[in-house]
Amino acid sequence: MDTSPFALWRWADTFSHIDIFISGFGTTLLVSFLALCIAVIMGVFHALLATSKFTILKLWARVYVEFFQNTPLLINLFFLYFVLPMIPIIGVTLDVLVIGVIGIGVYHGAYMSEVVRSGILSIPKGQFEAAHAQGFSYFQSMAYIILPQTLKVILPPSTNQAVNLIKNTSVLAIIAGAEIMYRIDSYAQSSLNYAPAYIIAGMFYFLVCYCLSFVVRRYEEKLKKAHSSR
Repeated sequence: MDTSPFALWRWADTFSHIDIFISGFGTTLLVSFLALCIAVIMGVFHALLATSKFTILKLWARVYVEFFQNTPLLINLFFLYFVLPMIPIIGVTLDVLVIGVIGIGVYHGAYMSEVVRSGILSIPKGQFEAAHAQGFSYFQSMAYIILPQTLKVILPPSTNQAVNLIKNTSVLAIIAGAEIMYRIDSYAQSSLNYAPAYIIAGMFYFLVCYCLSFVVRRYEEKLKKAHSSR
């Protein structure tokens, strides 16, 4: 029998378990989508705090960003998984997928906050002054005038953050997250078919990340064409 890591029989056996990998991929997509929603909400919220006139709000936003940008994602997930249930009075045991959604979402929210903040700061101050002159409040100005204009600026870096978020869901394999990396790693460990399993895992991640980047690039090109035709 061919014992090569790329032997045909290894590929055949791996593809015979493709339903397990697809199920794990579905979990990966679910966690990615929900975590991305949290990241966007946290990002926009803290970007608004960071660009407000109140020092205490700016300080909170800065602490949030600095903390998560300078600590590993894995430590944050381990805290939610191992430490949170042991805290007296408020100790709560969360489902692994809930931990993944919250942990990854809040973590990437810090990076998304910097992206949105940069987009807001790129808008000329005259836009803020004009909105204020029309009687808009700070949050009304942001919602109706400033944030829509930042879309073209923040779209590329936001897409990069979304792609990084999707790839970082693989960290959940360490705490038995049941996403694709955990499913494939479990299969590889039991069958010793490492090469086919990990190649397939990589293709799954490549597929979703490339498609996301492609769609956003096309949308960005459409925005540029619409803007140039005005």
